[in-house]
Amino acid sequence: MRKDLTISIDAMGGDNAPEIVIKGVEYYLKHEGKNRDVRFLLHGNKGVLSPLLKKALLTKNCSDIIHTEKLIEMDAKPSQALRRGKNSSMWNSIASVKDGVACVAVSAGNTGALMAMSKLQLRMKVGVTRPAIVATWPQKNNWCVVLDVGANIECDALQLTEFAILGEAFYRALHKKNKPSVGLLNVGTEELKGNAVIKAAHERLSNGHLNLNYKGYVEGTDISNGNIDVVVTDGFTGNIALKTAEGTAKLIGYFFNQALFGNLWSKITTFANSYSLLRLKRQIDPRRANGGVFLGLNGIIIKSHGGTDHIGFANAVGVALDLAESSFMSEIDISLNMLHENGVEGSNK
Repeated sequence: MRKDLTISIDAMGGDNAPEIVIKGVEYYLKHEGKNRDVRFLLHGNKGVLSPLLKKALLTKNCSDIIHTEKLIEMDAKPSQALRRGKNSSMWNSIASVKDGVACVAVSAGNTGALMAMSKLQLRMKVGVTRPAIVATWPQKNNWCVVLDVGANIECDALQLTEFAILGEAFYRALHKKNKPSVGLLNVGTEELKGNAVIKAAHERLSNGHLNLNYKGYVEGTDISNGNIDVVVTDGFTGNIALKTAEGTAKLIGYFFNQALFGNLWSKITTFANSYSLLRLKRQIDPRRANGGVFLGLNGIIIKSHGGTDHIGFANAVGVALDLAESSFMSEIDISLNMLHENGVEGSNK
């Protein structure tokens, strides 16, 4: 099997797996991956997966199933997952990347377990103290990325600096922008704002030797409304921001549907403006941003939201393929070498 475009899938991970996972792969191949020669290596119970594949007519692209009856529960603690999870669908999906059989793995399973297993099997890149999860965020005319969004509840100045390096390299590789802008999330843009960790990270990131297009402090409104490509924060703040944005998008979607289909007249006007309204609905759809990436590991792991539907999972598959075809890993190596060659790692202030 070619490694080039072989995607390893934890078919049993997620709130509604494996049905949503298989439907997600099917949706991706029908709508986005028609011209891509990609194969999916599925990890899970063959007796359950085979009928789903036949129903979805995916036996050509997903003929390879690595059978296991073990799966990681969504509420399992990372320590429990490590003790009991070897040879589970999640473990095996990561192992395929480690062994070079696949170029990237995708799972909608337990986030803590996925991170713990990924760190154990793939190890972190030299010089990275902690991996981070990066999420893509829609803006008015573009996309930005935010990290960390959940892997590290508490971070020091060095880790925030590393996140900036990782996020900048990720954006450069995926969005083909030579000098993406970088901002540090804070409670204000004034120099005096922020705690000691934020101020120390700001000082490090202002170091011209890092060769970053660093713009300084940014606020929460800049994530969606600003011109910043990479927003750096700790996992506690980032995860709250992400979940808040997703909830807001869903609420807007609800109000949107109520306004469009609440009565006969609104239905008539909705039909008349259907093209523009459908385009708007797609723009605010949070499923388009599904697919967080673990940065800092010796391999590419994509985390899909556990409760997503097939369209959201399809988007995570698309992120996986885009990264597989990019210079993502080499870009990160170059940036990390620059970080440590200039002695920025030092001791934390």
